[in-house]
Amino acid sequence: MLARQAWLALLLTLLLPLVGAGARVAAEQADAPASAESAESAESAESAEQAGVFDNYILFGQSAALSGESQELGKAMRLGLLLAFAQANAKGGVHGRALRLLSLDDVYAPEKAITNTRQLIEQEQVFALIGSVGTPTSRSALPVAAAAGVPYIAPLSGAEFLYSDDWRNVVNLRASYYQEAEVMVSHLAEDFGTGSIAVFYQDDSFGQAGYQGISRALERRGMKPVVTAVYPRNTLAVKTGLLEVRRAKPDAVILVGSYQPIAEVIKLSRQLDFNPIYLTLSFFGGNALVKALSAEGERIFATQVVPFPLGQGLPILREYRRALADYGQGETPGYVSLEGYLAGRLTLAALDRLGPEVGRERFLATVKSLGELDLGGFEMSLGSHQAGSNSVYLTVIEGGQYRPVQRLKDEVEP
Repeated sequence: MLARQAWLALLLTLLLPLVGAGARVAAEQADAPASAESAESAESAESAEQAGVFDNYILFGQSAALSGESQELGKAMRLGLLLAFAQANAKGGVHGRALRLLSLDDVYAPEKAITNTRQLIEQEQVFALIGSVGTPTSRSALPVAAAAGVPYIAPLSGAEFLYSDDWRNVVNLRASYYQEAEVMVSHLAEDFGTGSIAVFYQDDSFGQAGYQGISRALERRGMKPVVTAVYPRNTLAVKTGLLEVRRAKPDAVILVGSYQPIAEVIKLSRQLDFNPIYLTLSFFGGNALVKALSAEGERIFATQVVPFPLGQGLPILREYRRALADYGQGETPGYVSLEGYLAGRLTLAALDRLGPEVGRERFLATVKSLGELDLGGFEMSLGSHQAGSNSVYLTVIEGGQYRPVQRLKDEVEP
């Protein structure tokens, strides 16, 4: 019996270390998936942070109207971005990396903008989105970009929602539609001296954003529109709304829409011998509106959010025109391509400050750190808030081109 107990004791002595080892192995195996998952998650986050960044280039994506009613806007915005990138690439890029742009056509349709944004982020793995065109498309695409932590740089829209602190990934370049509306109403009500103002706008989030800005600017002065009218997006069905505006006999009509419907409004207005003061927001398309209107575009006023492209005073304008001459393949200067060029230069300034270690979050933090940025005379404020430039300029179409205006009163007799 004692021999048997001794044998069992010896056996237990031999087995206990193995049991302990087995328990440790089991515990390690149980911990392994969690540790692996944590490591994989960290690696995935780092991969997302540096998506689109390669040894010798950085890939940017753009979803914009490259066909359809608003194609001239998308094409001009794309041109300006490419000018800025080409100019930088000719000098070796930024910290040894060239800048590349992949543009997809969304036809100014919100659903297509969502599809394009997902493709650019998930399949093409772009570093950032830049130069989107339009309010309804941005309203649809921005949440997709925000969820992925992708920078959304310089959208061609001044809609107020883009300036909300809720969107940490937005980098605004231009003044808002509210700021443009304030300048318009100031010129009409205080400079020119009329209180008879109508508003005719595109019936979508873009038109509503512009209308809200105009209404707010009027309310601050104890005024309201004498009439409002709308037309459907991506159509030229403007006659019914124009007749409604005409019946109110306003002195001035503020138009909020893209260039083709605006051109149709003005052409029909001339045919009806209805000739109020017409003003329009910057989104109308610059050169595209002049081309669409031809001779009927004389004396149409417009606010702009970038300087006069042919101006001589600012270094950035000379650099823009030099880039256009070198890489623009015969294109003429214009407000929208200048805005695209400035968006590219803003991006270059942030990347230069960031240094060779490029990442999405680091890029956004660096943009904020730029503070008061002077791009060759075009001044921006880039801090903890979402504002970009606060500059708004009044212009008039004259002789088939734009001319800066200091005071509306000097251009039109009341």
